[in-house]
Amino acid sequence: QVQLVESGGGLVQAGGSLRLSCAASGRTFSSYAMGWFRQAPGKAREFVAVVNGSGGARYYANSVRGRFTISRDNAKNTVCLQMNSLKPEDTAVYYCAAGRRTQVVAATYDYWGQGTQVTVSS
Repeated sequence: QVQLVESGGGLVQAGGSLRLSCAASGRTFSSYAMGWFRQAPGKAREFVAVVNGSGGARYYANSVRGRFTISRDNAKNTVCLQMNSLKPEDTAVYYCAAGRRTQVVAATYDYWGQGTQVTVSS
């Protein structure tokens, strides 16, 4: 069982930055790929970024590539999402998730956090 708790969301102006963190419980954190997803009102949950268990492979959605950076610290059981050059269309609830495979499909993830709201004003 893995429990995930996100933090770091908030309100920021367009062009600004936020750093989201996700703290994980359990002693097998490094065996999980960690992903970030987001869901805007009235829209489906969408993939944002994923990092594999060792941290050596990272993948991003086209919409965030070059602006967002995912990283993990296996010694601290944390995964972070650094978000720069934020746009109003980045407004959503952001979720971290843990899964056994490095995937972009939400249904393949086993554990989810409760989400943190990110609002980008224009």
